[in-house]
Amino acid sequence: MSDGPTVAVKPLRLFFALWPDDPARAALADWSRRIHRVTGGRPTRAETIHQTLAFLGDCEPARLAEVEAAAGRVHPRRFELVLDRVGVWNHNHIAWAGTSAVPPELDALVAELRAALAEVRFAFERRPFVPHITLVRKARPGDVLPALEPIRWPVAGFVLVRSVLRPDGSDYALQGRWP
Repeated sequence: MSDGPTVAVKPLRLFFALWPDDPARAALADWSRRIHRVTGGRPTRAETIHQTLAFLGDCEPARLAEVEAAAGRVHPRRFELVLDRVGVWNHNHIAWAGTSAVPPELDALVAELRAALAEVRFAFERRPFVPHITLVRKARPGDVLPALEPIRWPVAGFVLVRSVLRPDGSDYALQGRWP
């Protein structure tokens, strides 16, 4: 005999990311607006600008504690991320910001985070890590992008973000922070 109707538990759509401080966020939002004027498309909203470290996708709420515990075993080091490149990928029409020199601390953070997730047998997107920040979606490829002053982003930790899909894009809520 059942205790009543079963309520479906909606999965959480999660990812780990670097979350910019206010000066880096403002500079990246300015880049997004400037690139958008050239490429068209949909600029990234300032409040959603981030650098994805590991995309987890759908996660059962009951596993959230495991994901957070895995993140707690990661020991990030402070570093500076210098964003000094922009481009548009033709295959997915994403205008992006990136770095010409990936800090070894960033590669180490991604490797350590992915290893901690694998230890708890958490499935996540395992594409090779290509550091980039999405500035514009549905960008028109082929346009000459403006030269932009480098952005120096002091990185002091990472976050777990919940993404809620909306018709006009995604809303993000910080679920956890690890300094």
